[in-house]
Amino acid sequence: MEIVEGFGIGVVVILLALFVLFVRRALVTRSGGIIRLSVRVSTMLDGRGWSPGFGRFADDELRWYRMFSFAIRPKRVLSRKGLAVERRRLPEGQERLSMPADWVILRCTSHHAPVEIAMARSTVTGFLSWLEAAPPGAVSPRLASQDWPAA
Repeated sequence: MEIVEGFGIGVVVILLALFVLFVRRALVTRSGGIIRLSVRVSTMLDGRGWSPGFGRFADDELRWYRMFSFAIRPKRVLSRKGLAVERRRLPEGQERLSMPADWVILRCTSHHAPVEIAMARSTVTGFLSWLEAAPPGAVSPRLASQDWPAA
C-alpha cells in the first residue's frame, strides 16, 4: 500500500509541475508580441550553450523567458536603446543540430555585454524593425538630425 501512495504522490507532483508551467506560459504570453527566440547563455564550447525560449516585446524592451522554467520574470531583458546588431550569420557545426534550419543568429552588442540570439529568418525583419523604430511619441534620431523644410 505504501508503494501505491508514493506512486500517487509522485504523479500528483508531476501533474502540478506541468500545470504551473502551462499557467506561467499563459500569463507571459497573454498580451501578444511573442516570438520564438533562443539565447546563447554559455560560450564555453563552440556551437553549444543555446537555451530555447520566447521573447516578448514590451515598450522599449525585449524580454526573454526560458522555455522550461517556473519563473514568471524574464531571464534576460534587452533594452532597445543600447542594442545594436553587430553581425548576422547562419548556424554552424553543432548549432545546426539544436536549431531549426531556417533560423538566423544575430550577434548584438548592448550596454551590458555582447549577446547572441537566434530566431527564424522571417522573424528577423520584425525584430530589426522594432530595433530601428523610435518609441511612440519620440522623434527618431535619424529624423531629428535632418533639417526638414517648413510645411
